Amino acid sequence: MDERRNKARHRVLKAGTIEFGGGAIDCTVRNFSDSGAALDVTSPVGIPEHFTLFIQADGTHLSCTVVWRKEKRIGVKFG
Repeated sequence: MDERRNKARHRVLKAGTIEFGGGAIDCTVRNFSDSGAALDVTSPVGIPEHFTLFIQADGTHLSCTVVWRKEKRIGVKFG
C-alpha cells in the first residue's frame, strides 16, 4: 500500500467518542497526526461522513471527515 498521508502519524491508544446528531459511539484512537487519525470502532455502519471526535484524555473536540472505512477501522481527516 502506498503512503498517501502528508504528515506522519504517531501510534497512540486513547479512548474517544464519535459524536453526531445527538448520538455518540465509543472508539479507540489508534494513530494520530495534525491532519488526521485512524479509529477502531465496533462497526463503521451508521457512522456519518462528518462528525466530531472527542478525545477524553486530552479533552479535545475535533471536526472529522471520513476518508476510508475498513471492517472495524475508519480513517479520518481533521477540519
